[in-house]
Amino acid sequence: MTTRNTSPRLLLAVILAGMAGAASANLTKPVYSAAKDEVKAMFKTERDGCDKLSGNAKDVCVERAKGQEKVALAHLEYQYTGTTKDRNDYLEARYEAKYKLAKEMCDDKSGNGKDVCMADAKAAHDKAKADLKANKAIAEAQNDQMEAKLKADYKAANERCDSLSGDAKDSCQASAKARYFQ
Repeated sequence: MTTRNTSPRLLLAVILAGMAGAASANLTKPVYSAAKDEVKAMFKTERDGCDKLSGNAKDVCVERAKGQEKVALAHLEYQYTGTTKDRNDYLEARYEAKYKLAKEMCDDKSGNGKDVCMADAKAAHDKAKADLKANKAIAEAQNDQMEAKLKADYKAANERCDSLSGDAKDSCQASAKARYFQ
């Protein structure tokens, strides 16, 4: 990440967001709302700072600020909910922001240089998109595998409970249900 045209306040927010990334779904609603408002205000200031530039430099600055805002908001949402969907949305926001910025940076070039730049940007975008799709498929397969294992283990545990009777059997079956999430 380049720090050109980036405020120290922004860098601090990005660093703090990165540090909190490992601990998802740990924000309360008031903290989430306040952080969201702060992110929006911070990136509005960043975008306003682009007004002193002109031409493509201004366009690149604005696109960088918009992309960073979208990524920060998506990351914040993931931190708030901790859901797989929001994690994927965050990852998608990252590669989309990189792609849009790369395309904007290509506008400074012309001819074959611009064509190559755009092709490189598109290739990086497509690879990131394919990686995310593959990771989703892998995660889904792993979830299916885990579910099948849990069902098989539950069935075996429940079968062991059949040799019992009364409260002992009920307790055994309840324990098996709890242990194997049935």
